[in-house]
Amino acid sequence: MSANQRIQWLHKKISDKCYPNAFHLAERFNISHRQAQRDVDYLRSVMGAPVAYSALEKGYYYTEAFSFPLILETENDLEFSDAISGMRDFSDPNAERSVMQLQLPYYATLEIKDRMTVLELRSLIVADEPHHRYRCEFQSVELFIGIIMSSGADIKVVEPRWLKERLVGFASRVIENNPLDEPCLDD
Repeated sequence: MSANQRIQWLHKKISDKCYPNAFHLAERFNISHRQAQRDVDYLRSVMGAPVAYSALEKGYYYTEAFSFPLILETENDLEFSDAISGMRDFSDPNAERSVMQLQLPYYATLEIKDRMTVLELRSLIVADEPHHRYRCEFQSVELFIGIIMSSGADIKVVEPRWLKERLVGFASRVIENNPLDEPCLDD
C-alpha cells in the first residue's frame, strides 16, 4: 500500500474518532512501527493536521476540526494531471487555487434547523450532532456548494473555515454579476 493510502486511512480513522495509533497503522498496512510513526509525523508536519496523542484512549485524535483541502496524488493520477488541468476554466479567479478531489472525501459541519432540508441532504449527512448540526461528507466542493446554494434553506457552514470562505466568494460573485437594478432582456 502507498503512503497516500496510509495517510488517507489514518485521517479517516482520526476523523471518525477511532483513536488509531502507530501500532494499528503498522499492523493494518504491514509496515514497520517506525514507518507508521513517520506517517503520523507527516500528517502533522506536512499536512498541518492538529494531531495529538491521547494516553487515555491510546491513540491519536484531532485537537480541532480538520479536513484535507487538497489532494494526495498516486503515481497513476500524475498521468492524467495535465489533461485534467487543461479542462479548468482559468478565467475563474479561484481556478489556480482549486484542487481536483479524486480520492479523499471532504467533511463539513452544517447547521440546519429545517427538518425537510435535513431529509433532502440525508445522503450527504454522516453524523448528527447537537444543536441542529450535521457532519457531512462530500467529494466535490463545487457540487456541495451548489447544493447548499440551491436548497433555498437557511444553512450555516460551521466548519471548516476554508469552505465557508469559498461559499461566500461564490455567493458574492453571483450577487455582483446579477444586480437587481439592472434590466433583464425579458423586461
